[in-house]
Amino acid sequence: MALKKVDLLSGTIHIPLRYNFILLYRKGDHTVSDAKFELRCLNSLAKVIAHQEPDSRYILERATMLKGEVYSFQVAYRSDQLVKGVRLEIASPLSGCMAVRKVGLAPSELTMYGDHDGYLLSDQPGLYPDPLLPLEGGGEIALPKCWGSFWVTLDLREHAEPEGLYPIDVVLSAADGAQVGSQRIHLQVLNASLPKQKLIRTEWFHTDCLANHYQVDVFSEEHWRRIEQYVQAAVKQGVNMLLTPLFTPPLDTEVGGERTTVQLVGVERDAQAYRFDFTLLERWIALGERCGVQYYEFSHLFTQWGAQFAPKIMATEQGQLKRIFGWETDASGEAYGMFLEALLPELDRFIQDRGLGDRVFFHVSDEPTLDQLDSYRKAASQISKFLGSYPTFDALSDYEFYAHGLINTPVVANNHIDEFISRGVDNLWTYYCCAQYKQVSNRFFVFPSERNRIIGYQLYKFNIKGFLHWGYNFWYSQYARKMLNPFVQTDADRAFPSGDAFLVYPGEDGPIESIRMVVFYEALQDLRALEKLESLIGRESTLALIEEDLDTPLTFSEYPHDPEWIMKKREKINLLIASR
Repeated sequence: MALKKVDLLSGTIHIPLRYNFILLYRKGDHTVSDAKFELRCLNSLAKVIAHQEPDSRYILERATMLKGEVYSFQVAYRSDQLVKGVRLEIASPLSGCMAVRKVGLAPSELTMYGDHDGYLLSDQPGLYPDPLLPLEGGGEIALPKCWGSFWVTLDLREHAEPEGLYPIDVVLSAADGAQVGSQRIHLQVLNASLPKQKLIRTEWFHTDCLANHYQVDVFSEEHWRRIEQYVQAAVKQGVNMLLTPLFTPPLDTEVGGERTTVQLVGVERDAQAYRFDFTLLERWIALGERCGVQYYEFSHLFTQWGAQFAPKIMATEQGQLKRIFGWETDASGEAYGMFLEALLPELDRFIQDRGLGDRVFFHVSDEPTLDQLDSYRKAASQISKFLGSYPTFDALSDYEFYAHGLINTPVVANNHIDEFISRGVDNLWTYYCCAQYKQVSNRFFVFPSERNRIIGYQLYKFNIKGFLHWGYNFWYSQYARKMLNPFVQTDADRAFPSGDAFLVYPGEDGPIESIRMVVFYEALQDLRALEKLESLIGRESTLALIEEDLDTPLTFSEYPHDPEWIMKKREKINLLIASR
């Protein structure tokens, strides 16, 4: 499309409204430069890399969503010159339900291990789109010849918008208000709603990282305020179980080292007995209830990788606060056994008195291996005497732990889960971390977002009850040796591929979500949509719909790699739900 004439004195500029645009700048009464702009509307699976042309498979023109759902899309832009004050405006009947953020770039040094499977964006260090940043008051800066992106979120969870086809006009403008690009997409809100989330999901909440990053005293009023901010953000994105630090969690801690004390159970010891104070735990539960937490997982009662030692436990003795258990404590020894015998019955009473009996889970030890079966058995037997009525669950990969009856809720790595599925294990959970980087779903920086989102279909097909991940906000280096700036070091000091250790960044005003966090929530919405469809047409027909166009059945390691498959499949599910 040709440009109309430009009146430089009046400042009137006409700009065509599709993909390529030219903006004329003035300084005084003189044109000093011109800039060519490009704009693309993309779906939420796109990762806009600064130096790469966006893949056409992510282009967005129209879509559907159900009532009470959250829908995200992106507006990508590029200029051939440096342009300041770039703004995005949205004109739509739905604009009151929308929020706009800037997709920030985060550095990654360790992007992936060298023997990866090739299903990734890149294995080279660089800048990758991840944090969803609040907009700057003065607008954004378009870097020369680099793609940037705005992230638009339409949240209908608290808005009862009527069904119908809604236009959404996105308009990009420069500092002087002149439009440099626009595009219209159409979004159809269907007359159906998602059911409530049934999957139990936990992202391990590292309370000590909040205290250390914001430099506040543990369980001071400011610390509690930060805790509530981050719990609210987690619940909003489908986290409904909260890791609860009865004692400082013995997780990702160097042997012989210790993390900042975050102990909710007060302990007093003298020669005759232990006394316990649950005041802080009571406050923690009340906070969780306010935020919408449904389940509480009490932190591990034995150390990681074998259950051989006691966690760090602080107690007041003769008026002095001191560590009474830790790496020096034999987990199967008499001293720690007597402590558990005193604690666990009182903790059980606390749980029952508050009506939490069916909402509490216990951990023994994280990620035990087969050669640690005996030590895990001893630890599990110690707590089963007092907590046998509660579910115990741990991340593990060897079927023998379940076969021996040492755990009733196995949380199995998604690259080892096939054996549990083939044996018909009920009440099965799954997880992934840094070790699950071949064939299976995960959410590293360099994995395409469809490799993150596909898990919704997998969770549905295999009737998975829960999902666990260790890194909601782990802002330490590996083994918690030192604190890091997660905006600068995203790989736990070159220990884990970027995207493993945390889902949120520490903003000045609270948590900053990531693309990975939002896309995983979309996977949970896919799961709920499949559950809704099952209620209408039955499970067998729903499974047939998922696999009708696949060459091989869907598994945790075999699944479509095409983003269009995910988007088109969800569209088909939506329309079928609405038609019923």
